[in-house]
Amino acid sequence: MRTKVAVVGVGVMGKNHARVYRELADADLVAVVDRDEKAAEQVGRLYRIPYYSDLHEMMEKERPQAVSVVVPTHVHYPVVTDLLEAGCHVMVEKPIAANVAEAEAMIQTAERLGRVLMVGHIERFNPAIVELKNRLLRNELGKIFQLHARRLSPFPPRISDVGILMDLGIHDLDIMGHLVGSDVQRVFAEAKKTVHNCCEDLFIGTLRFTNNIIGLVEVNWLTPTKIRELYVTGERGMFRVNYLTQDLFFFENADTRETEWNHLSLLKGVSEGSVTQYALKRVEPLRAELEAFLHQVKKGEPSTTNCRDSMKALAIVLALATSATSGEVQEVNYHGSARDTVSTRSQQAFSRRRPAQPPAIPTN
Repeated sequence: MRTKVAVVGVGVMGKNHARVYRELADADLVAVVDRDEKAAEQVGRLYRIPYYSDLHEMMEKERPQAVSVVVPTHVHYPVVTDLLEAGCHVMVEKPIAANVAEAEAMIQTAERLGRVLMVGHIERFNPAIVELKNRLLRNELGKIFQLHARRLSPFPPRISDVGILMDLGIHDLDIMGHLVGSDVQRVFAEAKKTVHNCCEDLFIGTLRFTNNIIGLVEVNWLTPTKIRELYVTGERGMFRVNYLTQDLFFFENADTRETEWNHLSLLKGVSEGSVTQYALKRVEPLRAELEAFLHQVKKGEPSTTNCRDSMKALAIVLALATSATSGEVQEVNYHGSARDTVSTRSQQAFSRRRPAQPPAIPTN
């Protein structure tokens, strides 16, 4: 039996959710919702399904079992909570919430009600990352020294309410934690606002993980071409991921061929060895992600899948933003700031209230 699904929010990413659900054999796309009725109508007519501008009206009439929430971050908490309490399983796009307190409240609600709650960190489903994770688990790199993520592109006109760290950098922060299995202890960051109206569009952050690995995140909306790369350097060489082409390369440290890595070989230095490109089956990450979500729903087992990791990535983002503002190293507080609050639940899921102001970013 197919799962009845709906999509709330049909902007650029929401339209893709609707398209993929329409293509999946296990999904029955029954409705779309958007506060912009014309946007909802466009997608509804395309797929010949009901469309709504009011979330609660859609829920009463269509009663979907699972819903993708693809709305601005500042309304994630009220929308997701309403859907969970109405009996739905929910996939919410990253970031999980506006602050750690809201993220924790959403997770607790899902666990209390026995619902599936999953956060859309799509890069976890990129075949190159899946393969890299498996190879790291097999210890093929040996001890990891550093991770370096570069996510650069032109400025997207669709972005108005968040900066590049929350919109793009959070992908890399989630992937880094996913790959090394360690929390970030402290961070330092620099940022600039060049073409964005209110937030940073260039950001460089350094991370110190609790297992002593160093991370570097470099993101901007100022580069006239898209670059999506991750480098993982360790004892036996370096892995390079190209997210866009879904390619994974290994650059071998030739000094580790003959003997096991030890302090003596470390003193000898590093030499250039062979380069390997792995043969991977390419897939659409969003399709793989939504298939995983529907699989969780069909299992009938309550799950908050990757929510705790997503909440950690959010906490790191907030610490980096604070560092960029203060110019000081920041410890990461995974329990949230004392200033964090849970938003007042609104009767209208698509509240027209202004989003909370993001942390101020230096402009020079």
